[in-house]
Amino acid sequence: MQSQNVAKPWSIAIHGGAGGDPKAWGPEKCDARMRALGVALTAGRDVLAAGGTALDAIEAAVTVLEDDGNFHAGRGATLTSTGNVELDASIMDGASANCGAVAAMNACGNPIRVARRVMQQTSHVLLVGPGADAFAQSQGFPLAPPDYFLGTRTSTRDATSDGDPNFRFGTVGCVARDTYGDLASGTSTSGTNEKLPGRVGDSPIIGAGTFAANSYGAVSTTGLGEEFMRRCVAYDLIAQVRYAGRTLDEATSETIRRQLPVGTGGIIAIDAVGTITLAHNTPGMSWGAADHQGRFETGLRVNALTL
Repeated sequence: MQSQNVAKPWSIAIHGGAGGDPKAWGPEKCDARMRALGVALTAGRDVLAAGGTALDAIEAAVTVLEDDGNFHAGRGATLTSTGNVELDASIMDGASANCGAVAAMNACGNPIRVARRVMQQTSHVLLVGPGADAFAQSQGFPLAPPDYFLGTRTSTRDATSDGDPNFRFGTVGCVARDTYGDLASGTSTSGTNEKLPGRVGDSPIIGAGTFAANSYGAVSTTGLGEEFMRRCVAYDLIAQVRYAGRTLDEATSETIRRQLPVGTGGIIAIDAVGTITLAHNTPGMSWGAADHQGRFETGLRVNALTL
């Protein structure tokens, strides 16, 4: 939805998961992630710079990360305890409150695109399992063979642990504000490594892992999904802005530093005027940020809440 005809400043932020310390990865993995973040951020930035919508930018950036294989979403999915892939994603339009989500998909490599189609082509919000895969097929999305997903090609799952067995968070997400002043957010994941079959985390849950409202902000989270679900974090941040008069940066700081247990994960957010907030309480978080003033940055950890 295009709220007004007068062009407004645009901005975009992405994440590729929060968890293990990048120092444990080695230069090859760090370089691969940085390259992928740059490609994804460029894809989203180019959409916004050309006057495209925030929703289009979300889909473009997240699709790149799903296709890359260096993140725990799409092609790089972690495996369940039975060795299968189950993918989750959600997307939300801050102008209309329309949203769509999918969970426990295993036949389509781009769940973010399917989630958007759920939002636009059905009266539902969330489709799961075989129903979500069948819907994707009915919408013409190509189905991926089992060996498309990198984790299914090896007998070991060490590659999905980011070099640190205590941190397995590689969810991807994006928040954006377009030149019409509209906000959007999206999140995509395969969940935690060796999760129980059928486990669903926060990424496809509107209000937990994804939320957007034009007047207040857009949020995407990453990390241990159960903690974000218990606290409805994505919505709670917006509620703090709406009802308590906090800035989105203040709300994010309070939540990441005092409400979530240390080691839980990270948050990216954009407020109503396009200010970007990035935060995590883990050793690292893969991130990127760009705006209309020429900013274009990527990194593997955040040293300040607002950059």
